[in-house]
Amino acid sequence: MSDAPTSRPVLDYWCELQCPDCHRAQDDLRALRERYGTRLEIRLRHFPLEKHKHAFAAAQAAEEAYMQGKGDTYVEAVLARNAELATRGEPVLLEVARELGLNAEEFDTALIDGRHLLMVDADQAEGKALGVTGTPTYLIGGELLDGSKSQEGLRERIEEITDGLLAG
Repeated sequence: MSDAPTSRPVLDYWCELQCPDCHRAQDDLRALRERYGTRLEIRLRHFPLEKHKHAFAAAQAAEEAYMQGKGDTYVEAVLARNAELATRGEPVLLEVARELGLNAEEFDTALIDGRHLLMVDADQAEGKALGVTGTPTYLIGGELLDGSKSQEGLRERIEEITDGLLAG
């Protein structure tokens, strides 16, 4: 990996797939993707919360979906079923994988062998170090924006920062 500066701004967002607020944030993320296209790199970062018992498995499953080439689609599909995930657990993660044409057996194996544990742990540790306490939380241009209490005005603030970074 090169240490050369990236030519486009990066929006990191800490997300938890059992979180209703993260589900609502998907509309803002879609709007940002539509507005900026490839000029803005949007990266999901995992921040499973203790209060949601299936969040850690969901984060690992999302990483498997990224490995299989459908991470963003998988994340949106699981977030749309976050209430069901809360009640039914891991079977929902495998059902979504099958529905999207992913290799559900690999998902099952990944959840058993823990191949994505380090990535999830690293995201969570970095989030904690930066001051993330809830989800969704965004980091862009050095500014941490907490959407866990309210997402009101956050997309507009992200757009202001992004426009400034793109202009500079």
